Amino acid sequence: MNNQTYLKIQDVRAYGLRGRTPEGGWSNELKPEDCVHTIIAVLTEDGIGWGSVFTSEALVKASLEILRPLLLGENALEPERVSEKLHQHTFWLGRGGAITHTISGVDIGLWDLLGKACGQPVGRLLGGRYRERIRPYASLLMREPERMAAELLPVKAQGFRAFKIGWGPFGRKSHAMDEAIVRAAREAVGEDSLLMVDAGGSDAYWPGDYKWALRTADMLADHDVYWFEEPLHPDALEDYAALRRAASVPIAGGEVLTRRQSFAPWLTAGAFDIVQPDVTKCGGLSEQRRIAQMAIDNGVRFIPHGWNTTVGLASDLQIASAFAGTDLVEYLTGSPFIDDLRAGGWRLDADGMLAIPDGPGLGIDLNLDALAAFSQSDVAGLR
Repeated sequence: MNNQTYLKIQDVRAYGLRGRTPEGGWSNELKPEDCVHTIIAVLTEDGIGWGSVFTSEALVKASLEILRPLLLGENALEPERVSEKLHQHTFWLGRGGAITHTISGVDIGLWDLLGKACGQPVGRLLGGRYRERIRPYASLLMREPERMAAELLPVKAQGFRAFKIGWGPFGRKSHAMDEAIVRAAREAVGEDSLLMVDAGGSDAYWPGDYKWALRTADMLADHDVYWFEEPLHPDALEDYAALRRAASVPIAGGEVLTRRQSFAPWLTAGAFDIVQPDVTKCGGLSEQRRIAQMAIDNGVRFIPHGWNTTVGLASDLQIASAFAGTDLVEYLTGSPFIDDLRAGGWRLDADGMLAIPDGPGLGIDLNLDALAAFSQSDVAGLR
């Protein structure tokens, strides 16, 4: 792209990913044909900006019917202003749901376009690059104790040195089962690796209460767990704040929250040690940056949630480069929507680190053949 002051948005398109959707560990388990991630393409006369939404294609396309008239003809080089315009003019449709999620993907696409127009990686535009590489943590489902080594050892052999295990049977059977799972995981990854535990408290009908979470946190401390994620129902603000004060391990959460206004009471109440906004849901990079700064101002670490796509991972890498204390990103292992959707794929270095792309925009090119296959769509107009 050439440097310019105005880049007209011509169209916005959605491409739902399906056919190889990975397990989520949810009580209502995902099937391969389910669509929970949708790629956004923001089209201009001078190129495409890519975004990602943690929402089904049907909801994204319906949302775009509302958003498109507000977007067409707008300046793609002003992501924060344009995204705020979308928020301001759609409040009556419900803040925080499918509309907000879809705005997230549009916003990511606009930042990608701005970076390409400037010839700079997005992280530099967000404030500067504190690092050129970062440690990814492998995100895997929990299994029964006897199956954990088989899940973790192949991923460790790929070079990962940090691991998060979550959902599945944890918190739903017995304390003894929970401890056996964590013990097996620690034995598999070794003493030198980071190990995090995600209870999955946003799952349907989550049974864990404050006393369960406090007892479990003590057990996790015995196994040197780095943080305890989503241990409680996602609306239990007071219990989260109490748990964070009493627990012997750091408490993480926030992936279900959207926009900075929703995060504010949690951060001011001291409910988290680590806050995890998801860029594909919370409002995009524009909102995520505000949330991250608010977290820092309240003494909370910012580590983005990243159970999404290769575009979501690229976004996380860019924003992680722009915050000094954000030294980890989530990597959903075994997902073709991450591994295959980026042209050339992703590779860890010898230290188990992931390079932060330094090309313009998000710094990645999409594998359009993979996008066509996963979305079952004609992408000829994107080439």
